[in-house]
Amino acid sequence: MLLTPGAVSYAGWRAIYRGGPVTLDPAARPAIAESAASVARILSRGEPVYGINTGFGKLASVRIESEDLATLQRNIVLSHAAGVGEPMPIPIARLMMALKLASLARGNSGVAPATVDLLEAMLTKGLVPVVPAQGSVGASGDLAPLAHMTAAMIGVGEIFVDGTRLPAAQALAAADLTPLTLGPKEGLALLNGTQFSTAYSLAGLFEAERLYRAALITGVLSTEAAKGSDTPFDHRIHALRGHAGQIETADALRGLMLGSAIRASHAIDDLRVQDPYCLRCQPQVMGAVLTLLRQAGDTLVTEANGVSDNPLIFSNTDEALSGGNFHAEPVAFAADMIALALCEIGSLSERRIAMLVDPALSGLPAFLTPQPGLNSGFMIPQVTAAALVSENKQRAYPASVDSIPTSANQEDHVSMAAHGARRLIGMAENVDHILAIELLAGAQGCDFHAPLASSTAIEKVRAMLRAQVPTLDHDRHMAPDMAAAATLIRDPGFLTGDLPGIAA
Repeated sequence: MLLTPGAVSYAGWRAIYRGGPVTLDPAARPAIAESAASVARILSRGEPVYGINTGFGKLASVRIESEDLATLQRNIVLSHAAGVGEPMPIPIARLMMALKLASLARGNSGVAPATVDLLEAMLTKGLVPVVPAQGSVGASGDLAPLAHMTAAMIGVGEIFVDGTRLPAAQALAAADLTPLTLGPKEGLALLNGTQFSTAYSLAGLFEAERLYRAALITGVLSTEAAKGSDTPFDHRIHALRGHAGQIETADALRGLMLGSAIRASHAIDDLRVQDPYCLRCQPQVMGAVLTLLRQAGDTLVTEANGVSDNPLIFSNTDEALSGGNFHAEPVAFAADMIALALCEIGSLSERRIAMLVDPALSGLPAFLTPQPGLNSGFMIPQVTAAALVSENKQRAYPASVDSIPTSANQEDHVSMAAHGARRLIGMAENVDHILAIELLAGAQGCDFHAPLASSTAIEKVRAMLRAQVPTLDHDRHMAPDMAAAATLIRDPGFLTGDLPGIAA
């Protein structure tokens, strides 16, 4: 992946998250060098400039002498590396590093070329700092997590190498890399910024997009199991309302059902006038989810390509302008939107599961077992899905409406973007399991319609499942079936058919 600062696409960031290589665009090098030279020229004037020759935060009025500037930058890294909790997952930490690399390489942060070179080399050689995931409030930058990242770059702390935690200095030496000696402004440039929150939010968005698409497939499978109608997916209905996400979702659902013998068997003589909302309103609900995810994507791609440290260096005029680009409110709002979308994907899926196990609604045997009473079938998997839905509801309270003053009230309004973003992966994992239960239930329901088959796309999915999980003809240990289905949901091959997404 060629990282061109300010111009990386959604697909590019997703490729990095999935483990793709990262190479900085050589065209960025002159701007980086000129920005560092500008810091030197600013220092030569002898004026106090925040973050370059002053203290930080509430201590901004304290002037630092030139002989102490290197110590100042090292001290801010060590003092701010105060995170707690489990380490960031390696794919997200790696994405955070790439985001910071892209931001620094815009040429407005005043770091030396050697600093950018080390960050790129660590990415290339698979050295990922061990970064505790708790401790940021999403304002003045994600200070604690980014301090742990930076500490590893100066040889302090730990680094993951092939999944093994090693002392940072040892890991760097083994990779023939030299720890940084930070120059003026560099520690602050590395610590300031929203890259931690943005990395977690993007990771949540990538998983939410995958789950949106998987839920279209499980939703059609449930519709087939219940012998639901495809009339609610008619393009003309959705064109009248006009929402693009809704229109595209309906078209995808209709396409997934195309050629179904199950649907054809009851298209004429079905006495039901309307299906339950969990079937009939899939385009409206899932279309709104798609629209919301696209809005979050627009915000996060803009943020990912921006510069969010402070102060910012403008080398054409040799100015260091102090502002607040580190405030992560846009990221917090985006994370909240993704959380809402994840909630609704899981909630609608659970309602379809509940419909399928209820014979009064589905017309299928109770709890989808041939011998209800002797067997409980899908009774408790539905309860598990309900539990996961409620857990996600509790997690989805908007983080962005919270704030707590920090740094002796200098930082008196914060975004809580880090908290809002960190929850998304756990919420996505819950939805994985909900959709896995629906996959099992929908396939079981369709088994009762044999020898009738669904569409080519849906039969492909059923075949993938049945290759691992047989039909439930009597009660058995359900957890392994559910785990196998969840693994299948995460398999890229599961996403069959022409499914909408967020961006190319």
